[in-house]
Amino acid sequence: MSALNLAHHFLIAMPNMVDPLFARSLIYLCDHGEHGAMGVIVNKPSGVLMAQLFEQLELPLPDTRLAAEPVLFGGPVQTERGFVLHSPIGSWQSSLVVDDELALTTSKDVLVAVSEANGPERMLVSLGYSGWEKGQLEEELAANAWLTVAADPAVLFSLPADARYDAAIALLGFDPMLLSGDVGHA
Repeated sequence: MSALNLAHHFLIAMPNMVDPLFARSLIYLCDHGEHGAMGVIVNKPSGVLMAQLFEQLELPLPDTRLAAEPVLFGGPVQTERGFVLHSPIGSWQSSLVVDDELALTTSKDVLVAVSEANGPERMLVSLGYSGWEKGQLEEELAANAWLTVAADPAVLFSLPADARYDAAIALLGFDPMLLSGDVGHA
């Protein structure tokens, strides 16, 4: 039996999730294995705009379409650090390749490339990430805290942040409000 690997999947917070950090969260899982899991929340703006981020980094932002895009709150771990989810993969100093099209980069060189109009075609920037220790995510899944579905890059890159949660739910093909948050065993 192979281990569960949910990299390149969405974690959708169950409607009954009460933790304010994760209620109505949509998380893109970048890595999942025997060591644990990590991903970024892709539907919660941090209150910082891309224009402000680039200004703080003293980098120009020639793509004016990006200026009003939100920098996302990626999760409660390393909130002072930037994470760039992007496509195509490219070759940056510090990237985690998620699949054939997507990578998560933590090095500043990807943002420098964006400032030089030479960056990835599609990207999301978050501050912080969400992480789980070995077995923790599996426990949360068994407790019905999350729904999972294969990720669709269109949800990430073609929709505004506030529409991504409902779009990911639509990928499931049913209404999760009909589900019970209670765990039972026969």
